Amino acid sequence: QGQLVESGGGLVQAGGSLRLSCAASGLTFRSANKAWFRQAPGKEREFAAAISGSGGSTYYADSVKGRFTISRDNAKNTVYLEMNSLKLEDTAVYYCAASYGSKSNPPRYEYDYWGQGTQVTVSS
Repeated sequence: QGQLVESGGGLVQAGGSLRLSCAASGLTFRSANKAWFRQAPGKEREFAAAISGSGGSTYYADSVKGRFTISRDNAKNTVYLEMNSLKLEDTAVYYCAASYGSKSNPPRYEYDYWGQGTQVTVSS
C-alpha cells in the first residue's frame, strides 16, 4: 500500500522560509508525477507546484511563482517544496500528491495518492 508522509510545516513569520518534505513508501516514486497542493480554512484545495516524473518539467501556480521551488530526490523517494518570502496568504495545510497518469501536471482529481498534510502558518 503506497503512502506519502509530509513533514516540515510549522509557524513562521511573514518573509521567512520553510522547506516541506514528502517521503513516499510502497510506491515507485521515481516515475510518478508529483505535486504540492494547499488548502486554507474555508477554501478549496488548490494547486501550488508540480514536477514531472522525469524531473524535467516544473509547474507553479501564479501565486507562488518565484517564491516556491519544487524538487525531488529519487534516491530518497522524497519530493520537497522550498518556500521563501512567505506571506500571510500562504497559510494552509499543504498536501503532497502523486500521479501515474500520462499528464505531467494533471488536475487534482487525477492524482492517485495523497499525504495527510502538514500545517503551515505564516504570522505577521
